Amino acid sequence: MSHATAVADKRPSTLRGASLPKWSPWAIAAGAIVVAVGIGLGAGLNSKIQWGLIAGVLFVAGTYGIAAKVEGSRQAKDRIATSLVWVAFILAVVPLVSLLWTTIARGVKVLDVYFLTHSMGIVADSEPGGGIYHAIIGTLEQVGLATLIGAPIGILTAIYLVEYGRGSLAKAVTFFVDVMTGIPSIVAGLFILSLMLMFDMQPFGFAGSLALAILMMPVVVRSTEEMLKLVPNELREASLALGVPKWRTILKVVVPTSIGGIITGVMLAIARIAGETAPVLLLVFGNPFINNNPFEGAQASLPLYIYQQYSQSAGSTAAYDRAWAASLTLIAFVMILNMVARGIARWKAPKTGR
Repeated sequence: MSHATAVADKRPSTLRGASLPKWSPWAIAAGAIVVAVGIGLGAGLNSKIQWGLIAGVLFVAGTYGIAAKVEGSRQAKDRIATSLVWVAFILAVVPLVSLLWTTIARGVKVLDVYFLTHSMGIVADSEPGGGIYHAIIGTLEQVGLATLIGAPIGILTAIYLVEYGRGSLAKAVTFFVDVMTGIPSIVAGLFILSLMLMFDMQPFGFAGSLALAILMMPVVVRSTEEMLKLVPNELREASLALGVPKWRTILKVVVPTSIGGIITGVMLAIARIAGETAPVLLLVFGNPFINNNPFEGAQASLPLYIYQQYSQSAGSTAAYDRAWAASLTLIAFVMILNMVARGIARWKAPKTGR
């Protein structure tokens, strides 16, 4: 290799233009925050939300201006898209973190073992004491029964649509599933309530389970349908080529391959119905005492308990604190379900070789 060639190899490439350092987004964000605080204080804006919005606008504008000057307009457009994504992410996370922090700060005041293991009983809503044991039992029984009804129907419906669904019947089922996905929860409650009035029935826990199952089924159908579509057709064809019947292929090949995603969808559907209040208010009616039988008599639930305590909280600090503590318990319940769903999805995910 000649000396001239070696010198040429050591020269920096001229095809690569100027680029901002990796720390530049953080520096621009810090500058935008400082300027936004200055503008807020100078303009007399007391809301930190307004400061944050000003900082977001300055961050996007500053990123585009600096990137356009240093890197060119094409790279600046890429950076402004990234900046918009980050700003949207922060706008979504801040309310969630604020809600969680407020719930924890106010819910821990009365959340203890006594609160979790006692019912309201003869305790008045305006008096301190009492707990949510009866509401926890009601929620577990109502959601459990709704899952036993809605999950199998939803999974089997999804299997039909993916594996067998052809023609007008499949199109009709898909249409009604789409309609049920957007149905308000109060409509499901009114439907079950109309049946109860026809048969002259009193409020009971299983009626709420039926309404919750109606809300759960379309969620399970949609999530299971998407998971089944992800199974490669080669697996089905290989099984059928070996002479395995179609129903056995579905049972032994298709479902086991997608079982992690199916269980995750069911768990998310459970989390979705666990916080429903309107159907429970219409059909279960609430009960301050412990009722372990969901097929007879009024029953409590956590969402209904929160609504009732908050509605009675005017002039009563005890009811207000109990409502926040029950809200924290419900959030913890939903969070545990999501963690279990993720754990099962990882456990049942197909193992990939090297």
